[in-house]
Amino acid sequence: MLRIAIFGATSGIAEATARTFAGDGAHFFLIARNATALTDTAADLKVRGAGRVDTHAADLGDLGLLSALCGEAKETLGGIDVALIAHGVLPDQEACEASVDATLDVLQINTLSPAALMVHLGSIMSAQGSGSIVVLSSVAGDRGRPSNYVYGASKALLSVLGEGMALKYRARGVKVLIVKPGFVDTKMTASFKKGLLWASAPAVGARIVAAVKAGESGVLYTPGWWRFIMLVIKFAPGFLVRRM
Repeated sequence: MLRIAIFGATSGIAEATARTFAGDGAHFFLIARNATALTDTAADLKVRGAGRVDTHAADLGDLGLLSALCGEAKETLGGIDVALIAHGVLPDQEACEASVDATLDVLQINTLSPAALMVHLGSIMSAQGSGSIVVLSSVAGDRGRPSNYVYGASKALLSVLGEGMALKYRARGVKVLIVKPGFVDTKMTASFKKGLLWASAPAVGARIVAAVKAGESGVLYTPGWWRFIMLVIKFAPGFLVRRM
């Protein structure tokens, strides 16, 4: 039975991942801002086989709350086997260009909050001598592009932090998995036109669960072919990237 803490538990990928884990009777501690949505998610997971589901409504953008939330998750679950950090926003690029405050708000919720959680959870799991930290980054963080460089920058730090932690913490029995999805069909992207490169949240969630169960650590592109797409984009000349 896995003990799983999920930060940003009502996001599309988080819900899909939790549903897959629920079939194994996992115990959950779910954190998100919307209490009503949390209640609905908890009920859904119980129907799907979760052994126990506890919830806590909190604003994960409040950095002062994060240490206590991690401690509460540990105490409630009796330890944390898997922590999924899945909260974030998809900002309006033009609004961020026009406002320093808008840009900093994005960095607060997409970067500083997940990074702080990674550090807090790393300490908890190091003390346990085991555990997996899973953080949702994005292929957008692999190279700055005109259309979404604020979002990409907010994810890039998580990728580098997570890669370093994965190498450092392996000797302590802790695995760190940096998940880099491409385009995923969720509530956050509902207004986007979908195409061949889009994946479903259940497919991404299933791949995350498989990676955790296999003890994977480091970077996980999902679907896997995004690794090759981003390799091309990384080395593409600037005049081509300017059009993306």
